[in-house]
Order: sequence, then C-alpha cells, then structure tokens
Amino acid sequence: MILTGDTVRLKVHFKTFDGVSVDPTDIKLKIYETDKTLYEEITITDTDKLSKGVYFYDYLPASELNEFIFEFAGSYNNKPILSRGKVTISFYK
Repeated sequence: MILTGDTVRLKVHFKTFDGVSVDPTDIKLKIYETDKTLYEEITITDTDKLSKGVYFYDYLPASELNEFIFEFAGSYNNKPILSRGKVTISFYK
C-alpha cells in the first residue's frame, strides 16, 4: 500500500517480443492523471539504470494525485517501445 507522502519506485523492464532485454534510446517517464491528462514528463538517464533493459525512477507524487498512470517510453530499432502502470495512493492504512 502506498500512502500520501511516500516515495514510489517506478520501474520498467524493456524487452523484445522474444523476451530479450534491450536498452532503448531517449527514455522518458510520463505521469498522467487518471483522465489521461499529462501531468509531468521526466527524462530517464543511465544513472536510473539497474541492469540491461531495467530502469527506475524514485517519484514523490504531488499531494493532489490520489491515483496516477505512469508510462516509460523510448525508441528501439527506430520503433517505439513503452510500458504503462497505475498507482493508487491512500491517505491511511
């Protein structure tokens, strides 16, 4: 459970259709409100890399975000590659 004020580790593992880990270029993390309005965009760098194809970002959601969608996106072999997830934040346990 994620509580208001917690830092959330957002993570992605980029893979090919064959399951091979890949490192895309120009990786961005986009935060969307639940109505799909773009809230924030963050550039992901090699300092945010855990291993081949695995990236993370420690995100402190704004207090007005009770729920948000995150999207890691980049380019691999001149084609888009992306992954999305959803986070719900609770005020109490």
